[in-house]
Amino acid sequence: MDVFKGVRATVRGGVKTLCRPTVTGLENVPTEGPFIAASNHLSFLDSVIIQALMPRPVAFFAKAEYFTTPGAKGRVMKAFFESVGSIPVERGEQAASVAALDKLVEILEDGGGIGIYPEGTRSRDGLLYRGRTGVGWLALTTGAPVVPVGLIGTEKLQPAGSNRVRPQHFTMKIGEPLRFEHLGAKHPLPARRQATDRIVDAIAELSGQERSDRYNQAPTGT
Repeated sequence: MDVFKGVRATVRGGVKTLCRPTVTGLENVPTEGPFIAASNHLSFLDSVIIQALMPRPVAFFAKAEYFTTPGAKGRVMKAFFESVGSIPVERGEQAASVAALDKLVEILEDGGGIGIYPEGTRSRDGLLYRGRTGVGWLALTTGAPVVPVGLIGTEKLQPAGSNRVRPQHFTMKIGEPLRFEHLGAKHPLPARRQATDRIVDAIAELSGQERSDRYNQAPTGT
């Protein structure tokens, strides 16, 4: 835990110094108990930003290769993602994804915070895409409040296709928690869709993005 706090503090300091972000709504994050941070997704760095600037730890999914890359670079990456609470998941493998969702439920049941992008993958055109219902499933299964997050301008930090990080001002808005009935894992599919749409509506209000009624798709080969 001390290592976790140290990494978060270091990253937070670097982000604040280099980017001078505008952050509002920190008081909306519950001071105790489980919560789900649901955000739009514009940049590879979004998870790091949320993990650094939130007042409480937030566990996100991360690609499994971040934990298995060989050599010195791989060890640094693994140490970092582990220290900020990231959860490795294999892309495209259903069994691994189900196990990862179970891990998120476990964290919530232990009173922790998790982060999720309802769009699934980052938006490369700035649109806010239709939410996939995993976030609704988590909210209804666990009863954890959902804290909507709107990120504005983070795509400028590392444009899609670029490996270079460019310090830029950005904004992170945190909305009031959304609360849903605790229905358990077996709940009606329409309820899951309704919860997800309500969450994405709240994100849209914070981010000000133009909406798309389509699901976002990751580019082939990424």
